[in-house]
Amino acid sequence: MPNRDRPPARPAPANEPDWLTLGQAAKFLGVAQSTIRKWSDNGRVPAFYTPGGHRRYRRGDLESFLERSGPSTREHPGGPMVLIVDDDAGTRAHVRASLEAEGFDVLEAASGPEGLAALEEESPDLILLDVMMPQMDGWEMLRRVQEQHGGAVPVVMFSGQVDNVAGEAAERGASGFIGKPFDPQQLIDRAKQILGARAG
Repeated sequence: MPNRDRPPARPAPANEPDWLTLGQAAKFLGVAQSTIRKWSDNGRVPAFYTPGGHRRYRRGDLESFLERSGPSTREHPGGPMVLIVDDDAGTRAHVRASLEAEGFDVLEAASGPEGLAALEEESPDLILLDVMMPQMDGWEMLRRVQEQHGGAVPVVMFSGQVDNVAGEAAERGASGFIGKPFDPQQLIDRAKQILGARAG
């Protein structure tokens, strides 16, 4: 029997199209409804409309969108480059998709050591860095980034643990802090603010 608590995980029966509503599609991608609506308006995520004018999304199109937005795909070369360092793959995917939709070029790392290795390959314009990670936490990576690059690469920290963390981030030289859970638009706005200030 189908589970009525969530969209079906397998193709729907022939008499029921395999599509999702705006709200279901937003949940599928892990973004706000306003975000996926904007992606549809600019053609990034395909949508079709019912006779009543309601947006609908095919599951296959959403899965293809996530694949196209993978870490190896660079759809916006030449835009500001952001390195996302977070051990949670879901968070990286959601933030990456949001940033790419705004024209950013995105690199990913699943740990502090991976992030430092990525910095040896390319120098990003901004680093989005999770505080709580195994192997090497965000504070240690921030320290090493500052040792190796000084203040050349701004770093925005984010964490689900917000007590005193914002103040600590400022004391340690981070350019900003955002608490989890967050709307990806918060990170985008902060990224634009920091990059705009540095360019000015």
